[in-house]
Amino acid sequence: MIPTQHTINTPYIIGQVHCYTAELGGDLVLFDTGPPTLEAKQFLQKNVDLERLKHVVITHCHIDHYGQAAWLGQNSDAAIYLPEKDCLKIDNHGDRMKQMHHLLVELGFGQEYLDRLWKIFDSGAIFPPFPERYFPAESHLPDRLGIEVTPCPGHSQSDLVLSGKDWAITGDTLLRGVFQAPVLDVDLETGGRFKNYKAYCRTLRKLGALRSKTILPGHRQTIKSVDATLLFYVSKMLSRVRRLHPYRGEDNLFLIIEDLLEGCIYDVFHIYLKVSELLFMKDFLRQPEILRDSLESIGLFKEVSSSYHKATGTMSPFTGQVALAQEKQSNEQF
Repeated sequence: MIPTQHTINTPYIIGQVHCYTAELGGDLVLFDTGPPTLEAKQFLQKNVDLERLKHVVITHCHIDHYGQAAWLGQNSDAAIYLPEKDCLKIDNHGDRMKQMHHLLVELGFGQEYLDRLWKIFDSGAIFPPFPERYFPAESHLPDRLGIEVTPCPGHSQSDLVLSGKDWAITGDTLLRGVFQAPVLDVDLETGGRFKNYKAYCRTLRKLGALRSKTILPGHRQTIKSVDATLLFYVSKMLSRVRRLHPYRGEDNLFLIIEDLLEGCIYDVFHIYLKVSELLFMKDFLRQPEILRDSLESIGLFKEVSSSYHKATGTMSPFTGQVALAQEKQSNEQF
């Protein structure tokens, strides 16, 4: 049976978010929770039987997807399951934020900007209350539920796809018509910057394996085609990369943003997201072949080959053959 989709309003630019309920192994399971708003809380009270709820499983700990996790932990008997990487983030929140500050300084964020960003972090607008008790989904979900847990980092370090036999709840890894920004973060294993680009290229191979399943996304109503969704995201990224060509040797990320967006961005967190996106694209330009290899492995490179070669400033084999033929014809005419 396909899980039931529930749609909850959010105060964020992304708009509505979806959570899902299903009876699995005789237990009521909730996937994601919605944001930490009164409206979301009232929605869950009305539409989810909290007395029967046994498991809350989170795709990734962004505020619109797990904002009610702490409240559900206090107002139901449900066990809360978070991605393993998010468990580590919560367990080491103070140290992680110190590492994040150091990373942002290294990337050129000024103190005035960091003071404003940290006010947002400390306000609860990014980090809602953490659940008092939680378990890593990858290792603690009961086998009887029949949920396959697949780490699919890229948008964040912790994204999970949660699958049954015929369906997959994909959080923010597959969104129709949305370029989900790869969010800048500290790598929990190395302490340096988490490399979203390399992670997303590995994730592409996993997402390609979902073609036979009904996709249940975190936003927008449906996903009719995994391929079309992946191609939209990759094509959008490649088109944006082309605008970076004049800045290949420029390390000042804020100067690039100022020029490309003509000074139109003033929101502190929006700037943070744009820097995240720029780093993702710069990583692509350093090693574009990683994306190509991943797309070829799932049979999708041909559809974006032209955009890929324009973005990387390389020549496709076909284009090269045409150019050689034109040069030969010109020489013969001469």
